[in-house]
Amino acid sequence: MVTFRSAVAATGAAALGLVALAASPSATAAPAQPAFLAAAQMPPSSTPWTADPVTPGVPEVGVFCSPDAFPAAGTRYRAFRTELDTGGVQVTTVAATEAKAVALVDRLRQALLSCGERIEREYPEVDASSRYHGKVAVEEGAYVYSLDTANREIGNTDIHLFSVGRDGRTVTYVQWGQMGDLADAPVTAFKATTRTAVNKLHP
Repeated sequence: MVTFRSAVAATGAAALGLVALAASPSATAAPAQPAFLAAAQMPPSSTPWTADPVTPGVPEVGVFCSPDAFPAAGTRYRAFRTELDTGGVQVTTVAATEAKAVALVDRLRQALLSCGERIEREYPEVDASSRYHGKVAVEEGAYVYSLDTANREIGNTDIHLFSVGRDGRTVTYVQWGQMGDLADAPVTAFKATTRTAVNKLHP
């Protein structure tokens, strides 16, 4: 049985970096890759957050609730954790076109909203509920979701928050999770983290 709490720190997916142009006197410098959240910009916690380096590639378990959403080639992500079993990840990708970025956001939103139902089908001993928490007004918009899970056999409960946002061709996904239920989740603070994540992509 997969423990959804432990999946938080391990999951993630990706940031598709722009290919640098060959250096020449007439070449235009490639745009800087999108920036990532710092540890202190995650929702407040009773113990400090630490952030791993930004890492190329896709984590083995992919993106929570949508493991195949991001391409493996050229991707980057950053994992976050605290001392109290709270974890998170940010994944960022630059799509080839704005239309493809829009399509990726739509795919992620559908996957996040249906995540609870799919978990219950795969794990009959788990009660899972997904909920939409509204749009964050930043750049082309960001959308916040939650996933509440309870394992009746083990007796543990876990709560996860997710967001997906876009700035032009750049899409970012942020995930937060810990033991507990929705009443324990810092939804308002997570929306602030989401706004910061999107604003930081291309300052």
